[in-house]
Amino acid sequence: VDVFFKVPANTDLPNHSHTSPERMILVSGEMDVTYEGEETQKLKTGNYAYGPAMKPHIARCGDAGSCVLFIAFEEPLDAFPVKE
Repeated sequence: VDVFFKVPANTDLPNHSHTSPERMILVSGEMDVTYEGEETQKLKTGNYAYGPAMKPHIARCGDAGSCVLFIAFEEPLDAFPVKE
């Protein structure tokens, strides 16, 4: 499943995970992505990030405009909140 996902500038995405691994390319904007137990990745337009299946992560779209992501998932397409 491939999706385009748009996040407004200065928006936090809550802690969540996916059944599938995800492969992301940031099409526009700037985004910080933090996978549990790893350092934050600062994505700029054109950068790629990989997220393993079921690995909790958070993200923040910065103030450089909306963040548009191309995300490729294996089946299924889902997102589950991670309870703190």
